[in-house]
Amino acid sequence: MRSIWFPSLLVFLCNFLCLFTPCIAKPPHVIFILADDYGYNDVGYHGSEIKTPNIDKLSGEGVRLENYYVQPICTPTRSQLMSGRYQIHTGLQHQIIWPPQANCLPLDDKTLAQALKELGYATHIVGKWHLGQYKKACWPTHRGFDTFFGHLTGSEDYYTHEHTGCGMTMTPACSNWKGYDLRENDDVVHGYKGTYGTHMFTQRVQQLLQKHDQTKPLFLYLPYQAVHSPLMAPAYYTDMYKDIKNKKRRVYAGMVTAMDEGIGNITDTLKNIGMWDDTVIFFSTDNGGMVTEGGNNWPLRGWKHSLWEGGMHGVGFVTGGAFPDARRGTTYNGLIHVSDWFPTIVSGLVGSSVNGTKLDGHNVWDAISTGSPSPRTELLHNIDPLQPSPKADFMGNYVVKDPQADTFNTSIRGAIRVGDWKLITGDPGDNRWMPLPDSGITPPKPTDPKGKRLWLFNIAEDPNEFHDLSEFRPDVVETLYERLQAYYKTAVPVRFPAGDPKADPKLHNNTWSYWED
Repeated sequence: MRSIWFPSLLVFLCNFLCLFTPCIAKPPHVIFILADDYGYNDVGYHGSEIKTPNIDKLSGEGVRLENYYVQPICTPTRSQLMSGRYQIHTGLQHQIIWPPQANCLPLDDKTLAQALKELGYATHIVGKWHLGQYKKACWPTHRGFDTFFGHLTGSEDYYTHEHTGCGMTMTPACSNWKGYDLRENDDVVHGYKGTYGTHMFTQRVQQLLQKHDQTKPLFLYLPYQAVHSPLMAPAYYTDMYKDIKNKKRRVYAGMVTAMDEGIGNITDTLKNIGMWDDTVIFFSTDNGGMVTEGGNNWPLRGWKHSLWEGGMHGVGFVTGGAFPDARRGTTYNGLIHVSDWFPTIVSGLVGSSVNGTKLDGHNVWDAISTGSPSPRTELLHNIDPLQPSPKADFMGNYVVKDPQADTFNTSIRGAIRVGDWKLITGDPGDNRWMPLPDSGITPPKPTDPKGKRLWLFNIAEDPNEFHDLSEFRPDVVETLYERLQAYYKTAVPVRFPAGDPKADPKLHNNTWSYWED
């Protein structure tokens, strides 16, 4: 009975409250689009040569977030989006979840989908999961989603929908493992071989929208694989970029434009079926662009995998027919992080409580929708005591330290932002500035001495991280270092298990699947 009357009660309460305070009259439809490996310099409104007319238009009709941060790699961003928690509090501080690892987003962490489902939302995911697969309890339909159409692993061939390799050192070796990875809910689904992945996901979203009962609020999560490698795009899109000489950049550009077209098609569908005026759309990348696979983050320093701005300063915006008119066509420069979307959507947008849910994110809806200061003044980028990567023993086992066992020190990879200041410790990853191939630009060369393990930047004044101020502002270094130490004390042990031979697709009818009950 509750599932029948609770959404109606929520609508009644929202309407009643709107008599006294400005708010959206009823729970809006929420669509969250997550692009994969999408670089800062790969969107039209940042001056890219890549054509993104739909993203440019949508973002121009909403608010562009220009002080917005994600994590340097896939799983950590997705885990923080779904849980609202820093990765030091979920045990996912190190790398990603590789296919043969018995690991996933902790099952006792409520997901954004679960929270919205409890509020009467229909919940759907179309695309890439990448939050663990070793047991069915980790899969999307067991984490709050009514339906799932997509793949469990981190990447796959865009046409065959197969994932090859495992990404880890294992005995026996798993680099040649190959398995099919496309599911409808919990079941393997066939019939899509030869269909380009970006088109496939776009079309499924359009079908879901057309079938949706519009009296019920909708949460639709669309984590495209695009524009993650392997670099694949139909000739129709790459032919638009014959003037780009670098082949990887040319194919990547075609992939971006195919994704942009899909977003435009979804927008058209929303308008054609009458859902647009009741919808808020969130768009985000999951990390910086991968320069070795066509992406670009110029003029920011670094790229995917790194704690430099190029690895984490994300492309993001909020738009939609239900977005406040007064904020359309604006830019917001307050500090926002991907972990903020959980409380922002559940509490700020929908108007429910997040009391009792352990969160590191902040509700930034008022900030975005009114232009007021962001409640977030501090951001832990990460603390990873296993970076650089630990060496596996001959059986593929990794030594995983309890981060609370030792005092934080500058050999540990970490980064924190407090106000305009950013402190980096340990090995932050590749530190180069990388302009576009064939651009003719000669970038500055890093001058950091070998073995350097501490940097301080004023990001507001120096967004490209040219000038390390650690020697000139020891007072700021001390303050931020103490904050890193405080966070380090709250960290849970890192979970980065050895690969399990039972994950081999050959044992599961040549598919990537679960192997534990």
